[in-house]
Amino acid sequence: MHVTRRNLAIAGALALGTSSLLHSTAARAEAADEAAVHQAVEALRKALLDGDKGRLEQLTADQVSYGHSDGRVQSKAEFINGVVNRKAIVKTLTFPDLTVAVVGNAAVARHIYLSDSETDGKPVNTRIGALQVWQKQDGTWKLLARQGYKLA
Repeated sequence: MHVTRRNLAIAGALALGTSSLLHSTAARAEAADEAAVHQAVEALRKALLDGDKGRLEQLTADQVSYGHSDGRVQSKAEFINGVVNRKAIVKTLTFPDLTVAVVGNAAVARHIYLSDSETDGKPVNTRIGALQVWQKQDGTWKLLARQGYKLA
């Protein structure tokens, strides 16, 4: 077969087109995953606020490591039991300043954890930072790790 400049130009154009198509497809997939992680973080916030055991079990990986700002680290069962059986009455819970970065099947979410609650009739206001690590397991984003930390 005789290769002409025209054949080379067409092959080059096809290669560049395929490359940009693959890149835009990957960008769309990453954007979709980022949106899905945002939704998972919001679902976790609502489940924490409501003390929804079933939803917490769905959203967390079996291997979850749930760290609190006071240094406690809990397993999945300890974390969920702590939420479901808490003494505090949580009135509000928000996650402002949420950022999400997706890398393959993992995602890092950072936010402020703001809550107003009442314990033994006394108001409690909590403002800490939180780092969450999410992992895509069987097509679903699951919380793999969470660490709360005190803000300056």
